[in-house]
Amino acid sequence: MHTQFASFDLVGPIVEGGLDPATDPAWAETGAKSPAEYARWAGHLCGMTCLRMALGAGAPPLFALRDGALGYGAYTEDPDDGAIRGLVYAPFADYVRESHGLDATVHRHLAPEEIPDLLDEGRSVMASVHYAIRHPDRPAPGRGGHLVLLTSRTADGAGVHFHNPSGITASTRTAELPLAEFARFFAGRGVSLSARV
Repeated sequence: MHTQFASFDLVGPIVEGGLDPATDPAWAETGAKSPAEYARWAGHLCGMTCLRMALGAGAPPLFALRDGALGYGAYTEDPDDGAIRGLVYAPFADYVRESHGLDATVHRHLAPEEIPDLLDEGRSVMASVHYAIRHPDRPAPGRGGHLVLLTSRTADGAGVHFHNPSGITASTRTAELPLAEFARFFAGRGVSLSARV
């Protein structure tokens, strides 16, 4: 299990309490070059965290994956204001296939009911959801903008297991929801990944 911030116990204070990520004492473990680089980028690296989890044991550090994705154009930086944009799915899929040997398929239109079939095929699904999925008991304020990694159906077949890179507790980092509840946060798009080929 990985999070997009280096210290599990600081994810909540960073994403919900306004703590400066640069104060994370474990920042160097991500491969960032400085606390400032870590603070600027970590909040944008949910997709790279999902990729790390999909790659499994021996996966490169978070910022090494970021560098690879940057090289393919999966992230861009605005030359005027420096804003970070991405993850851009098509170049990300190229990067994953060519650099990590995973089959990656972009799903620009993915219905919630199509997800279980992908999981049954042995694929994991990076799904675009609203970050508020960490509070599924509350109304969904929107859909999309954050990526989680769906790994399997629940035992009853009616829900999904997923890993949330910005989960604030153990139960929200490795979570499950009925598919209908998941759909409230889901933007209907993502990238599915196979095992290594």
